[in-house]
Amino acid sequence: MERSNFYSPQAGRRLEAPRHCEARFAIGDVVRHKLFDFRGVVFDIDPVFANSDDWYEAIPKDLRPRRDQPFYHLLAENEDSSYVAYVSQQNLLEDSDGGPIDHPTVPELFEDFAEGRYRLRRSLTH
Repeated sequence: MERSNFYSPQAGRRLEAPRHCEARFAIGDVVRHKLFDFRGVVFDIDPVFANSDDWYEAIPKDLRPRRDQPFYHLLAENEDSSYVAYVSQQNLLEDSDGGPIDHPTVPELFEDFAEGRYRLRRSLTH
């Protein structure tokens, strides 16, 4: 399998990842966590785990996801708050509610919400 390197500011080092990976979700998709009661909108995707080792080790061993899969940055919400989450692909599902996300940062990154997903602001696309 052909691999490439990329720098992860969160990990503070260069990481190796497959040149091609199969991300199940895209930027703007609304998703739900499989185990915990929160949902969010994808705003960035890492091809493999790209956070710090301390962050990874803080996850209980029986819940720790594999590192060799896409990880998603989410503008997340639950009943009590809005926050940013970093979640493995294995722990995400399509959101069946289909409604918008009530996160204060959504309007900064996204424009319209239609058919269960957001469109990234044109000023942020290439």
